[in-house]
Amino acid sequence: MLLPVFLLLFPGANAWDAPSSAESCGRCHRAIYENWKTSGHAQAMESPLFQNVLQRAEADFPADGRQVCLGCHAPIASQANGLTDEGVTCDYCHSIQQVTFDGPNPKAVVIFSNAKTGPLDDAVSAPHKNVYSAVYATAAICAPCHEHRNAAGFPVLTTYSEWKDGPYGKAGRTCQSCHMARTAGNVADPRVSHTATAMINLHEMPGTHSVDHLAKAIQARISTVRQGRQLKVTVELANEGAGHYFPTGSPLRQLVLELQVDSAGGQHFREQRLYARQVADQHGTVPKREHFAFLKAVSLVSDTRLAPGERRAESFLFPIPEGDPAKLEATLWYYYSPLAKTESQTRVAFLTLRRSVP
Repeated sequence: MLLPVFLLLFPGANAWDAPSSAESCGRCHRAIYENWKTSGHAQAMESPLFQNVLQRAEADFPADGRQVCLGCHAPIASQANGLTDEGVTCDYCHSIQQVTFDGPNPKAVVIFSNAKTGPLDDAVSAPHKNVYSAVYATAAICAPCHEHRNAAGFPVLTTYSEWKDGPYGKAGRTCQSCHMARTAGNVADPRVSHTATAMINLHEMPGTHSVDHLAKAIQARISTVRQGRQLKVTVELANEGAGHYFPTGSPLRQLVLELQVDSAGGQHFREQRLYARQVADQHGTVPKREHFAFLKAVSLVSDTRLAPGERRAESFLFPIPEGDPAKLEATLWYYYSPLAKTESQTRVAFLTLRRSVP
């Protein structure tokens, strides 16, 4: 039974007892639907990266692997045949009544009915009722899938608590302010329903699969100084745009700073700095596969990630004497999963800095 992150309640025997498909929602909410289709929520189940992990989880942990994964990547999988492939679908999010924090993990209370919940208190609709819920204006709506303790009680996902304890959470700046920016638009297609233009949240929800979003999160600059027969290179990094640690989410995600230095005299250097949250199982082994990290992690080994608002300077020394010009290239890579099947699934470069030193 798939109930790791939400509680399903069914109010009565009618046509709305089962969740609707996103496509059916899109018949009226066309612009929102088209926006959602490009999102990580829409691709949560069918992305090749997730399918790769799911196959391994099912093979290694037949009893728990699928349940733990689908609890967030296809939260209505056990209740709606045929809708599993839709991932985090419209009717799941807009049937949430509240989010509770009285257990080991945040839990969404979900009621499928003809009343759809949302952040607008003046919405009018003929096909279904609209119910305003204050939870949509808070980060709590994101917590059930972005905060998770495994069966051993170890906090594998800590994005929500990172936000809550950081400057964004303390200032009341919610997840939606970055990942669901607001814009003027029609809640329903004007050809279907005549509604006044409102400020609505964009549903593409950009995150780590958006190069633009990554570039907004991390800022960097490079500087150099000659020290006798050595060249000192300093790369300053700042987590200026993420309200949580960077990277966040799965412990296997990594931020890598790669610095390449080539001198005119023929010397070539390449160095890296790694930013990640490393966990271990009960034997002290650091998992190299995501599903092992989720299911078997019991302790934190190290955490070198960038905290929200943090600035950090990385210094490198190279034996390049004065009079030997050099070219520098610093690249920031975001690693999704070291064991992905293709290069594009494994990593993406989102920021490159170049500098010539005379």
